[in-house]
Amino acid sequence: MTTPPTKGEGEEREGPVIRDKRRIDPETGKVRETAATPPSPGPSGGTASGGEPAKEVGEEVAALQSQLAERTLDLQRLKAEYDNYRKRVERDRVAVREQALANVLNELLPVLDDIGRARDHGELVGGFKSVAESLEATTGKLGLTRFGEKGEPFDPVVHEALMHGYSAEVTETSVTDVLQPGYRIGERILRPARVAVAEPDPNAESAAGAEAAGPAAEAAPGAEAASDGEQNTDGPKGDA
Repeated sequence: MTTPPTKGEGEEREGPVIRDKRRIDPETGKVRETAATPPSPGPSGGTASGGEPAKEVGEEVAALQSQLAERTLDLQRLKAEYDNYRKRVERDRVAVREQALANVLNELLPVLDDIGRARDHGELVGGFKSVAESLEATTGKLGLTRFGEKGEPFDPVVHEALMHGYSAEVTETSVTDVLQPGYRIGERILRPARVAVAEPDPNAESAAGAEAAGPAAEAAPGAEAASDGEQNTDGPKGDA
């Protein structure tokens, strides 16, 4: 027959447990040796060496950097495409506005021609004059510019020659008369100026050369006659 265990045998003592974790032994004054920590188990259940976690972290950082560079290039490419699209839309919007404005002003050119003819004949008076001046001011604000003046050099880009002739009063091909003025919006020509042009007269140069040679030819016989008279005068003196 077994006796029951006495109190305190086979069970832990109750009360606080004190563990000394001081690195320096208070009795000897020396640094205590710490027990080596066991290696942590790896993903496969075994222990992993200290170089493998650093290698995995480096590979992960490299992959993230590669993804960041790729996303950055995508954003830059997308921004460049958006900027080009915005510029193209703005350019098309301006072109459409100029085309619409040109179409409207082009229909008003015959009215402006009638106003110009009425002004030339002194018929632009009264209320008609006020309306005409208001219309011309409005078209000027919209950018419509009139060109084509008498005496300016002929330019085939902005002039349309309806009449051609020669003149001794010009030194280059010039506009001698404006039959119908031209109009432009900025650099865009709505209608060229219809003009009469004149080129330098080639016969005028020949006539000028003949006139210059005429006095010289008339002076030559006079000089010859004077020379003959001097010779005749010297002859009798020699005989005497």
